[in-house]
Amino acid sequence: MFQDITLEEMRALRQSKKVTIIDVRSESEYADSSIPGSLNIPIFTDNERAEVGTLYKQTSIQAAKDRGLAIVSAKLPAFIREFSEIEGRKVVFCWRGGMRSKTTATVLSLMDIHAYRLVGGFRTYRKWVVEQLADFEMKQDAYVLHGNTGTGKTALLHKLAEEGHPVLDLEQLAGHRGSIFGHVGMKASNQKSFEAALLEELLRLQDKPYLFFEAESKRIGKVVLPEFLVRKKETATSLWIETPLQARVRQIVEDYEPSAHQADYLAAFGQIKRRLHTPIAAEIEAHLKQGQYEQAIALLLEHYYDPRYEHSSDQYEISPKQIRIDATGLDDAFEQILEELQLDQKYSSIK
Repeated sequence: MFQDITLEEMRALRQSKKVTIIDVRSESEYADSSIPGSLNIPIFTDNERAEVGTLYKQTSIQAAKDRGLAIVSAKLPAFIREFSEIEGRKVVFCWRGGMRSKTTATVLSLMDIHAYRLVGGFRTYRKWVVEQLADFEMKQDAYVLHGNTGTGKTALLHKLAEEGHPVLDLEQLAGHRGSIFGHVGMKASNQKSFEAALLEELLRLQDKPYLFFEAESKRIGKVVLPEFLVRKKETATSLWIETPLQARVRQIVEDYEPSAHQADYLAAFGQIKRRLHTPIAAEIEAHLKQGQYEQAIALLLEHYYDPRYEHSSDQYEISPKQIRIDATGLDDAFEQILEELQLDQKYSSIK
């Protein structure tokens, strides 16, 4: 028979990298939110789940069980084969640790494939995430990257991470770059998915003596930052990055790849064009349509993004700990940050 496992036990196994977590809920449930890093092997598709649920509500519990058994029986060979191809220990879960995960674990056990069942299912995991974030405290030093659009703040975070420095990439977790064009080419997270991914990252980084993250507004795309993160931003050391306009334009072209998403960027621009003077808006739109992205971006920075950033920066309190980085571009900014902070000397055990 299969063995039940608590959330705490599952997390301990996962930290030792000895387990694969498998969500047996339907595709849409998995897409809505799941345990980060889990695989999806649904025992019922969305349509099958709806059919069984309708029978449960409108006919009888037995009718729903009979139909569920018929559906599962037909797909058993492929279902079992998919699990057998996964090496090592497995933990299965459904919404609340009920029939779907119990059926999966039982069937696998009969085929000599051992799998744990997560007690309480995803509902227990979601409750844990909410409780953890409600009381979370960021104890390490924080360095927050500020700067106008295009100064390469996200690229700097990636470069810092590549060099082994602890980084919290909020835009990557949110699936959004934080601007009106920020959703293009990305898959936006909902609040539940964002909070789960955020908590896992915070726990991974909690023993680091410091971390870097970008100065985001409270809302990034569809998600809202927790209050403790907003407060941390206000007390952290602020790194104010300045780079020339043309360097910023080049960085935006590299980050956003406008030629690959021209129609999406035109549609997004349609949402803000009324906020610009009509001649400027017409000029930007013409450049976008003609593929003249550098000219369009330069005008957007001058007439839209820079004024908005200056205004928003005046609206919230900035930490008195500020370091200004005047750089020619991304690489120069990176070198100056490391030189200014002297991290190797300040933190004797950074890795």
